[in-house]
Amino acid sequence: MLNFIQATVSGDPRSENAKAYDIPEGKVVPVEYISNDVPIPQDFLSVTSPPVDAEPITLAPIDWTKTVLPEYEGRYAVVLDNVVSPSECQEFIKLAESSVDMSRVAEGIQNPWRPAMVAAGSGYEVLDSKYRNSDRIVWDQQEVVDRLWMRCLQGDVGRTLLEKLEVLDNDEKVVGITRKGRDWKVEDQRWEMRRLNKRMRFLKYGPGQFFRPHCDSHYTENTDGKVLKTFFTLHLYLNDSVAEAGKNADLVGGATSFVSSDAKRKINVDPKAGRVLVFQHRGLYHAGDDVVKGTKYTMRAEIMYEKILS
Repeated sequence: MLNFIQATVSGDPRSENAKAYDIPEGKVVPVEYISNDVPIPQDFLSVTSPPVDAEPITLAPIDWTKTVLPEYEGRYAVVLDNVVSPSECQEFIKLAESSVDMSRVAEGIQNPWRPAMVAAGSGYEVLDSKYRNSDRIVWDQQEVVDRLWMRCLQGDVGRTLLEKLEVLDNDEKVVGITRKGRDWKVEDQRWEMRRLNKRMRFLKYGPGQFFRPHCDSHYTENTDGKVLKTFFTLHLYLNDSVAEAGKNADLVGGATSFVSSDAKRKINVDPKAGRVLVFQHRGLYHAGDDVVKGTKYTMRAEIMYEKILS
């Protein structure tokens, strides 16, 4: 099952933070994420009283036919800029750090950022430092993601997003095909957008850290007889890169790169404070490129859908 784990040829591939947390390489361990109750400022991510450094939100779909990855035609990815202001990005990081219950962290550790691991079944993860090397904070907070999503859905930008995302009606490229019955008949699938998943995964990448090519996994839950599932990732960038902001930024590298199956062709989405990248889980192979200099901060969430039963 864990065929993505790469054997260590020599030395210890773990980051200094992984060593400090004493997390073993390649061993499946139980995990539990419990967040502090963090007071959220009333005006944080407000749609009616934006901060003074806010700018108009823009939207740019990725047209795969005009890139070096034309084989991804029909798969959905879109870039929204200025969803969150630079000052709000800094506040976002501070709130995430304050969400960590340090009483549950090993004695002597002052760093709230825990090494990011790879899912290995419900409630279990594994450290695979040659596949994924970064630090992470997991914060469950529905109110914050609801506010963020409302920002994305404002005005013409929101209407354009909803045209694609509000209902998935037998959208094979996004939801795939499900067969049922003795004759393996293709099942009609209608999914309606409900909300963002409350789980925010804040990621911190220092020099030399990365996330190798992969496709994002679906998350599914059954609540009160309803089937909920994620089909799209929402990726929020919390600081600028030199590629986007020039010499005023410290971050070099760290792009989200969509790559071909042989990893020989790619297009980059570079970090920019307040930028949101929305893309489907299914069939979009992507990576977090190595950070060359500085630190990269991002947050990942997912869009939840309810299955409409016929």
